[in-house]
Amino acid sequence: GSAPSRPQPRRRHDQRRPGERAARLGPPVPPRPPPPCRTAAASAASCTMSVAGLKKQFHKATQKVSEKVGGAEGTKLDDDFKEMERKVDVTSRAVMEIMTKTIEYLQPNPASRAKLSMINTMSKIRGQEKGPGYPQAEALLAEAMLKFGRELGDDCNFGPALGEVGEAMRELSEVKDSLDIEVKQNFIDPLQNLHDKDLREIQHHLKKLEGRRLDFDYKKKRQGKIPDEELRQALEKFDESKEIAESSMFNLLEMDIEQVSQLSALVQAQLEYHKQAVQILQQVTVRLEERIRQASAQPRREYQPKPRMSLEFPSWRQYSAQWGSLPHRHSEAFSHLDGMGAVCACLSLYLHVYASNINAVGHLE
Repeated sequence: GSAPSRPQPRRRHDQRRPGERAARLGPPVPPRPPPPCRTAAASAASCTMSVAGLKKQFHKATQKVSEKVGGAEGTKLDDDFKEMERKVDVTSRAVMEIMTKTIEYLQPNPASRAKLSMINTMSKIRGQEKGPGYPQAEALLAEAMLKFGRELGDDCNFGPALGEVGEAMRELSEVKDSLDIEVKQNFIDPLQNLHDKDLREIQHHLKKLEGRRLDFDYKKKRQGKIPDEELRQALEKFDESKEIAESSMFNLLEMDIEQVSQLSALVQAQLEYHKQAVQILQQVTVRLEERIRQASAQPRREYQPKPRMSLEFPSWRQYSAQWGSLPHRHSEAFSHLDGMGAVCACLSLYLHVYASNINAVGHLE
């Protein structure tokens, strides 16, 4: 029989013949044409709009300078509009100030507020939904009381009392956390939303109105030198902006009952906090008073001093054996003395021994 044919090795992709690769890929795709260039008319229109915008900004600035410096009078708005504008401005400043003071009320410590703000910023950067809450002072006090109450132990009165008050302070800190959450959700957040949306939108409309007023006043002073249609369009834009700003301010001031409901939520949150705080403090007060009565009913222990520590001094014989006795002639000279003479003899003996000790130390050195 014939020998089996050996399998042919597969060719790599880059070893395929050009005809095979072309048949596999199909006909070549023609290159995409470059985007059409902007026509000269479009470029000219864009340039004209840019020049017109710059001229309008220049006209507004000119009119504003003439009013501020030259004393020129612009179009006056009616008193009702000015009064609404004043109330909206006061509302905006009140919202910002009250939000700041409310946060200070919830956490008086500025260092803690700064630390919390930094931690919350880092939490947002890391993608965490919610950062830690305020470090309540009640929680810090509770931690210290519980710590030292455990160290003192239960064989005294102060240690267990510290534990009971520490637990009460811990409960107060939890109630304070609930107050912070309620005030933030039902008072601070709605005010922040009011400031960021409604008030900011009104400020945008007022700013746009002021710009269109300046443009209208500038063109009104040049009536006869500019086309009447251009002046009429400026007046229509001014009236349109005035109506939009006026209606937005009117709606905000008419719906101010919402701010009253937010104030009510703040007061109710504080009322609930103080109710729970009173309940916690009353319970711990009862326990402390009971502990005081029990301690007062127990007999008072009397202090029993322990025996004092005593020291034994060496006798004369032991002292003489250690340091030596006086010479024999001194002993005979002092043997017949009594009274004051004996005292003088003892003093002389002391001086003799002291001098002997000094001489001994000198020899050792």
